[in-house]
Amino acid sequence: MAPQRGITHSMTTAGLNLIQQALSIYDSDLRLAVCNARFREMFNLPDHLVTRGADFAQTIRFLAERGEYGEIDDVDAYVQDKVDQALAFEPHYVERQRANGRWVSIEGSPLPDGGWVTVYTDITQAKQQENLLRGKSEELSDQLLLHAEELSATNRKLEATVTALEEAKRQLIDSEARTRLTTEMMPAHIAHVGPDRLYTYSNRRLSAVMPDRPSNIVGTHIRDTLGEDAYLKIRPHLDAAFSGTPSVFEFNDQLSTRRIRVAFTPDAETLDGRGVYILSMDITEEAQTRAALQQTRRRELAAQMTSGLAHDFSNLLTIILGMQSKMERLTLPPDAHELVEATLAAARRGGTLLNRIADVTGHRAPKLETVTMGRILKDLQMLARPALPKDIKLCIKDDISDIDMLLDPGMLQDALLNLILNARDACQGVGTITLHASLVKNTWVQITVQDTGCGFTKEALARGLDPFFTTKGSEGSGLGLAMVYDSTKLLGGEVRLANMDTGAQITLRLPLRHPRQDATPGLVLLIEDNPELRGIIRDMLTQLSHTVIEAASVDEALALLEHVPDISVILSDIFLEGETTGVDLMKMLPPDCAHSFLMTSLPANDPLFVKGSAMAPVLAKPFTAEQLSAFLQTRRAS
Repeated sequence: MAPQRGITHSMTTAGLNLIQQALSIYDSDLRLAVCNARFREMFNLPDHLVTRGADFAQTIRFLAERGEYGEIDDVDAYVQDKVDQALAFEPHYVERQRANGRWVSIEGSPLPDGGWVTVYTDITQAKQQENLLRGKSEELSDQLLLHAEELSATNRKLEATVTALEEAKRQLIDSEARTRLTTEMMPAHIAHVGPDRLYTYSNRRLSAVMPDRPSNIVGTHIRDTLGEDAYLKIRPHLDAAFSGTPSVFEFNDQLSTRRIRVAFTPDAETLDGRGVYILSMDITEEAQTRAALQQTRRRELAAQMTSGLAHDFSNLLTIILGMQSKMERLTLPPDAHELVEATLAAARRGGTLLNRIADVTGHRAPKLETVTMGRILKDLQMLARPALPKDIKLCIKDDISDIDMLLDPGMLQDALLNLILNARDACQGVGTITLHASLVKNTWVQITVQDTGCGFTKEALARGLDPFFTTKGSEGSGLGLAMVYDSTKLLGGEVRLANMDTGAQITLRLPLRHPRQDATPGLVLLIEDNPELRGIIRDMLTQLSHTVIEAASVDEALALLEHVPDISVILSDIFLEGETTGVDLMKMLPPDCAHSFLMTSLPANDPLFVKGSAMAPVLAKPFTAEQLSAFLQTRRAS
């Protein structure tokens, strides 16, 4: 770019050298930007004063000391006065006689971006003609001579004024063009209406903001342009703006189904009455996002309000269920059994209500149950086949078909179905999708889904698991892989993306948890901070022929685990005495520890519930002795 600028400067200088007047341009710091050869010749200036960057004050001093301006008593004061006049950047026109006897006119004008341009014209010949005219004064009256001289000087000033006006006109035209271009590029409708409600200006963006409206609307009435329905909605605010009150408001445009934000600003400078400036923007997406965030916040507030109440209420229901179970074993009148059963039914309905509240306020946590991979994949195949074209083949290889394991089958099937449908889209109607289930070092359940499509792009490999990232354009939501990632993480696993020779591959790894169906009674460590509730659960366990030792905090539980041998089952509430939770206890247990379980009254979307469910089976309160017995059949991974 530097050589190009040099060429441009040389061409400009060459062009200026062709004109007959002397010309100089100084920047806002009064440094020489450019001058022509005539400027140097007219004033016989040395090289350093006609070089770019030469100081204006030094040039004036040089000319003053050489006598260009006649006899000067104080050169410093004269130079400073000239500098002050130049810094004022006021247009001017003067004529003066030089020391060599020749006459020169000096016309100066400021530049739009700062700086100063001056044109020097030798008017000696014109002055000589004036003197010749004066010499014939015997033939002309003094008044006629004076008028001729004034007319000549006035014509020269008029010519300078016309030049300045033309430059001002050009600047105004350029400014108006830049302003209009700016307003046309803005994603908003900008307009002005006069007191008669007719548009006096518009940037032709109305149809982009409010579809089905015209673009060329200058001279039309706002009611006719917007339509009766929209006009009635904005009219109170428009009337207020005409009265001098600005406003910003939103409304739903029925014709375009868009959400529009409008700003009315009074124009007090309108000559024939007050006008109004209008700024309109389409905020449909913003409004939708705002509504979604508000709904999310409502759900969060609901979860916060209900979680504390649910905790205490579920503990009470558990106590009620335990007490009623005791009463069932007593010898009671026939009518009493019906009352006990009704009480149990009411308590169970209360537990169901708590679960429904949890479903409303958040997503569910994993629900581990004993299943085989063969059963999961068989059901998955039935779901996936109808969604695949006839030219796409689904191959399933199951190396762990009959192994019992603890998984959430619904959550896993949803994730795998999502991956199969993504693979289908990648194959574009023809290809093979391969699903392979296997074990890794007897620690992980690994499931790979591979397709013969085009594979992942570099960006997709890096961001494919991010919410809302998609390579499908408007056809994709960007939530498929993100949901797979979330559900896999909830189950304690991980997701990996890769490209193979034949396409893309996604690998899920889930912790291998072995169930144990042996219900042989053993020693149970019960950890619960509520003494009354702890007694009820202890009675339930003893009814199941278990021996029970109790603790109220994590510290007590760890001490018992260290000193009491043969503990076969750990059953802990999530909330305990102190700052340490039952989830923290699960993290502290050694790998070869007793089978561990959690119980809680927290909603399923609570972070502690989610963390705990990824580490151990979680029993939701309230529960009965039968439900506890069935739950303890599900053993923690060994």
